[in-house]
Amino acid sequence: MTEFAKLEPIREYEGVDQAAFQEIRAARQPAVLRGLAEDWPAVGAARRSDEDLVDYLKRFQSPEPVPHIVGSPEIAGRFFYTDDFRELNFKRGMSPLDPFLDWLLRQKANSRPYAVAVQSQEVPFLLPGFEKENRIEIVRPDVVPRAWLGNRIRVAPHYDLTENVGVVVAGRRSFILFPPEELKNLYVGPLELTPAGTPISLVDPRNPDLDRYPRFADAMKRAQSAELAPGDAIYIPFYWWHGVDSLEAVNLFINYWWTDARRDAGSPYDALAYAIYALKVLPPEQRAVWRDVFDYYVFEEHGDPAGHLPPHARGILGEASPEMLARLKDYMRLILQRLQ
Repeated sequence: MTEFAKLEPIREYEGVDQAAFQEIRAARQPAVLRGLAEDWPAVGAARRSDEDLVDYLKRFQSPEPVPHIVGSPEIAGRFFYTDDFRELNFKRGMSPLDPFLDWLLRQKANSRPYAVAVQSQEVPFLLPGFEKENRIEIVRPDVVPRAWLGNRIRVAPHYDLTENVGVVVAGRRSFILFPPEELKNLYVGPLELTPAGTPISLVDPRNPDLDRYPRFADAMKRAQSAELAPGDAIYIPFYWWHGVDSLEAVNLFINYWWTDARRDAGSPYDALAYAIYALKVLPPEQRAVWRDVFDYYVFEEHGDPAGHLPPHARGILGEASPEMLARLKDYMRLILQRLQ
């Protein structure tokens, strides 16, 4: 059993404003932002009681059905795979939010509750108007908040291809974070079948099987952890792995995802899939060469690979203007046609 209290604590800040948050971001380290949403009306309702929170949410909820997931009592709240890795260990369904909230309250009295959650729903759709009464100023106003609502559930370590600020509204939440370079020690599951979009670590951080996953012990040496209460927030930098445990019978989390990456460029995740298709099958000596080629042309480890050419001769190695990216996109279409 891992004792999270013995892990390195995530650095904490109080009274964070927009200027202070930009300094935090520049450090590229996770941060706990204590009391960031202290004055949210939703936080006040949650502190009074779960019932008051539900009444508050029902002021905003839309009659439209929303997706939710349900796991049997046997999974103990851990959304994961079946033992043979052929399926996920939970089911998906649809329900208007009102009966879902009532069901969530009823689960409190169940000695063996089902694990239930509404995950990653855009707040203006799920709770229209909630975002106007409950706001933070440290992220861009165009970033759409998302809601995560459920009971005592456990989310395996995973990453986001964005930066992330999350606010605990109701319940308590425990976080364990790993830096991106620990990928090699996290024993990642399938890329195609995932619980929520991105791959997850197969290791249970609270009860790691080090006989089966021995390198995870090295990941734990660099892990950071924190427990957040209502009104607290967390900043998770790009690609930091994070496992999250919701610790109460009713939990609400509001998060904000954003990226400074260009929207007119391709998806690195698509590039990874194509690289696996094109490079993984090569003989080892050829893969070694291509690693050097990518370091040179893509990651520019030795400087600008086209710096010695006049601008008109740089081709796709030139400035990534909208016109150049459009040309590359057309070229990629030709590649995809050849794959068909």
